[in-house]
Amino acid sequence: NTFTDFIDVAHHLLDTGVARRGALTCEGRSAGGLLMGNVVNLAPELWAGAVAGVPFVDLMASMSDPTIPLTTEEWEEWGNPNEDKFFEYMKSYCPISNVVPGQTYPPILIVSGLNDPRVGYWEPAKWAQTLRRHATNGEQVLLKMDLSAGHFSANDRYRKLRELSFDYAWLLERLAKSPS
Repeated sequence: NTFTDFIDVAHHLLDTGVARRGALTCEGRSAGGLLMGNVVNLAPELWAGAVAGVPFVDLMASMSDPTIPLTTEEWEEWGNPNEDKFFEYMKSYCPISNVVPGQTYPPILIVSGLNDPRVGYWEPAKWAQTLRRHATNGEQVLLKMDLSAGHFSANDRYRKLRELSFDYAWLLERLAKSPS
């Protein structure tokens, strides 16, 4: 229920006046990137922008490959899509498999690292290309690939703060609150 719960909370924030339409953003990393992939597929109209950091969005391909580190030990929690009993269920929430052609998506910032042993760089790159090809506003999908970072971003704290500042500045621009 994670995906629908997240959307329900967004609706509650809007319905109670805590947030206003057009001023709601979302952010998630790794498995939280899987959440971002699903909430933008299911309710794209809710978000002024979404940041997906090292997003685990091609789980069908990644979880089918036992040579990728962590995959086989994750089968216990996620399931193994190589087995029929898991295949359709996992496909139903795989963000890349559920991109809606012709749908308008919120602007999306996808941030990844080339040296990530947990979420291969090809997952966010493939998702960005899939969104760009199928969304009516695919040009609003930005992929930022750090050529020296891994799963946890930069090791240097100042560089990490600069990266976080970039994400926040991008979100603020989406909300039209950034200084000119």
